[in-house]
This record gives sequence, structure tokens and C-alpha cells, in this order.
Amino acid sequence: MHQTSSRLLRMTDDDRPFTRDFKDLFATLIVSLPLTTHRIRFKTYPFTFTSDEAINNLGSLKFSQSNRMPDPKDSSRIVTTTTTTTFSMAKEMARSVCQRFMDARFIELADGKAIPMFPLKGSLWQLTPKGIHILERFCQRNGIQQEHVLKLLHSPFNTMRLVILERDVKTDKLCHDKTSTEVLFRRFAGVTPNIKVNATISDNDSVSEYQDGITGVKLAETRKIYDKVIKNSFTGKCAVDWLLDCCTTVERAETHEIATMFVQHGLVQSVLEDKVYTQQNPRAKDFQPTKNAIYILQDAALRLLFREFLRETVCEENLAFYLDVVEFNKNFRALDQNKTDAVRETLAAAYGLYNAFLAPGSPCELNIDHTLRQDMASRMTRAVAKDDASMYKSLEEVASLFDRAQQQVFKLMAGDSVPKFCRTQKYLEVVGEMDDERGYGHLHRSVSRSAAAKYNGAEAR
Repeated sequence: MHQTSSRLLRMTDDDRPFTRDFKDLFATLIVSLPLTTHRIRFKTYPFTFTSDEAINNLGSLKFSQSNRMPDPKDSSRIVTTTTTTTFSMAKEMARSVCQRFMDARFIELADGKAIPMFPLKGSLWQLTPKGIHILERFCQRNGIQQEHVLKLLHSPFNTMRLVILERDVKTDKLCHDKTSTEVLFRRFAGVTPNIKVNATISDNDSVSEYQDGITGVKLAETRKIYDKVIKNSFTGKCAVDWLLDCCTTVERAETHEIATMFVQHGLVQSVLEDKVYTQQNPRAKDFQPTKNAIYILQDAALRLLFREFLRETVCEENLAFYLDVVEFNKNFRALDQNKTDAVRETLAAAYGLYNAFLAPGSPCELNIDHTLRQDMASRMTRAVAKDDASMYKSLEEVASLFDRAQQQVFKLMAGDSVPKFCRTQKYLEVVGEMDDERGYGHLHRSVSRSAAAKYNGAEAR
């Protein structure tokens, strides 16, 4: 039994194609092209196509995908549902679509030059590493086995490990939760700093600067700003170029959104504003995507590096608990004790923290002293009273116990993990090989200034 349906190119509220459909359109076009070797003067370019081929093929594209599944009305029968996607467009519209492919960094001129507009004819094109990755995922998903495509996918040109960004399925908008942003930022910062001696190297206009998606954003080793020399800085343009090359972003506006989140979450910090951009874009906030706007990795970058170090040394739960308690205390201090539902939700969050880090046999059980563990277990296993006053009192007691556990974890990290981390090569590269004492204090500030004050006060007593 066969059923056939057609699917149109969906458009978002801001009048652009849904990212999934846009990538499928691109991959469908590439599968339809011969991808042969072309010669320009004395050099040959494999897996390339011409502007004319792309525009003519976009005039009439058809892609069919079949799925086999049991018939919901009769499980003994198999239903094959064939979804056919057809694209048909005029030449000027096809050129506009190719322009979008170029702007999204899916394709580039074979000779590596950058041009502002996609020409109607006379140019030779190749897929970028990003474009090849998108094609590969499309072929895997749809079982495509055409020989000319497989040759490209198995070639040395297929080098990219693209960062797949989560999107809202209904609106296609990027998800900007803090966890996703920090995961993306780790890739953006790179396993080790991608430092270039000459600042101009990281600011040129070429496309496809990044070949693997693992190498971090290009950093200038030193850059003089007024009377100061700044180490390991990058421009706003360099940031959006990385985000466009190495992520499933499809337009520059999305890279601006992501870079803005980096600023808002304290992951990067501005050290020089582009005043011209500010004058021309008075509504722009937080991030400037230009060559003249300079940024550095903020202390939070060290926290992320520190977290990686703790994971390697099987201590990541210490930092995770410490930061979770910081967040819990922030919510607790802002709590209106007269709002029963809010108190109950905060208490439920406290039990979640306890079960994750402090309960016997918990998945991330912390190494705290026996007395505190007993006090915590005693408090958490007692029934919570139903009246508001008693419930809030229970919450206060739990918060106090969390503070004690947090101080113990902080002392443990300060006395063992932090000094070890400050001697690692990765840390020294990030902070510019500063001396141990300065690095030690720098990381303490990044973990928490308030906790350091508590710790020092406790030591003084």
C-alpha cells in the first residue's frame, strides 16, 4: 500500500525558510549536481559545479523519501508513505536562494575568494566543510547512495564536526537556555586557545576559516588598546565568522543572537567598543559584530576550563554542586515566604539538590564530613509540615545545611583542585602564564567572590 503527500518549504515569522527545510533544499540541489572536476587555468578543482548548473537545477527539483511502517488499522500490512518535496522557481529566485546558501557558508568560490553577490553565470563553486557536513547528515537520514556524492563524503574535504543547535520545532527559533549556551561556548573557546601572533590574521575576510569545528575562535596573541596590551582577544567579526562556519546557523542575525548570549552569561567581555557601529545601530545591545569591537574570554571561560579539568580528575560534581547552591541561595533570598506555592517549589528544588549530591548512594555523591552528612540526612528525612510557617522554617534549615556543605566543598577545591588546575598547561595558556599566586586568586574570583569571603572569614575565626 502506498500513500503519497507533498511538503512545501515552511517559512518563519521573519520570512525565512525553516532551517531543516533550507538545509534539505540545499542537500537536494547538491545531490542533483554532477560535482565533477573543473579546470581553471593551470589548476583543477574536484567536486565542483558552476553557477549555471545550480540555477538551472533549482528551476525544477524533486526529492522523494519513503518510510515503511505497520498499517495502524491492520498491523499485518505494511504501509509505505512517500513524501515528495518539489521545488520550482524562476531564475532570479534561484539566484537569490544560492545567495542564501553562500551567506550561510554552505558553498564558496572554488578559488577561495570572497564576493558579496552570487553571480548568475561564469563562476565555479565548491562545498565548504560546513556544507559537506550538512550533505552527509541528509544522505544518512535518507539513505542516499549515489556514487558521486559518496566520493565527496569519503574524501579528505569532509573534515567538519558541526555544532548542531537546538531549535523550537514550531517557530524554528534558536534555544538560548544557559546550559546549551555554555556547551556551545566550550566549542567556541576551543580545547586549547587558537592563538595567532599577528592580530590581522584573525580578522581577514576569507570564508571557511575553520575546517573542523573543534578549533576555537581565532585569538590575537597581543593587541594594544590605548595604553594597555591585551592578551588573547578577538574581534566581534571573528566571533560571528566562527559561529557561521562551525554551527548550524543559517544567517548572521543568528550569530549575533548567540554572541549576545555569550556576553549576557558573562562568558566574554568587551574591552573596546566600536563607536561607529553604536551610532549606526542605537538599538543594538551587548554585542557588536565588527572588526573594531574587541572582546576577551571572561572569567567564566576559566570556570568552564576548570570544569573540564575536574571531569578529568573525577571531581566535577564539586563545582557543579557549588554553583547549584549559589543559584539555589539566589532564589531562596528572593523568595516571598507568604507565597506557599513558591516556598513549596523551592523546597522541592532543595530535595532535588540533596538527592543528586548529598544523599547516600546519590549519582554525584560528594565527599563531606560524617557529622554534616548525618545532620543533612536527619533534616531531609523528617516530614515537612503542611502549614506555611513550618514549611518555610524547614527551608531555612535546609539552606543553612547547604551553606555548610558548600563551604566544605569550597575548601576542598581551594586546597587541592584549584592549585593543581593552576599548574596545568591549559590554564597557563589561557591566563598568559601568570604567576601561581595571581592565577590562584584569579580562579577563586571566577568560582565565587562571595564564597571566598566566607572562607576567609571562617579561617580568621
